[in-house]
Amino acid sequence: MSSTEQPPRPARLAAAAAVAGIEALGLVAGGVYMLVNALTGTSEDITGAVTGAVTLVALGLIPLAAARGLWLCRSWSRGPAVITQILALPVAWQMLQANSAMIPAGVVLGVLAVTGLVLLVNPATTEALGIRRPGQDPQ
Repeated sequence: MSSTEQPPRPARLAAAAAVAGIEALGLVAGGVYMLVNALTGTSEDITGAVTGAVTLVALGLIPLAAARGLWLCRSWSRGPAVITQILALPVAWQMLQANSAMIPAGVVLGVLAVTGLVLLVNPATTEALGIRRPGQDPQ
């Protein structure tokens, strides 16, 4: 193996990247949906709708960057990915408290967040990203 080749990407790391990517797509899609509603006049508060839409799209860029970083085995990407999963848990909980069609979305988001956290703290993922555990000697 030459010095430019990387070892194969663990399946858990690829799965963590996929989870972050799915969450990013969900946020961006929600933002676009809100923006379309605001621009077509179906929203009563256009300023609030546009602000919400821009916020969702901007927030979607964080897990998108993390997903790309995880896919490319960049150690910096684990932090934003973990934070995204932690922030998704209370959002999923609030969605589960609704008596509406948001309940299935809350279930999906909760499962994604827990799955993402489990994948991101897995030793194979940590090792592939070059992150040392406490007390581990540098190699």
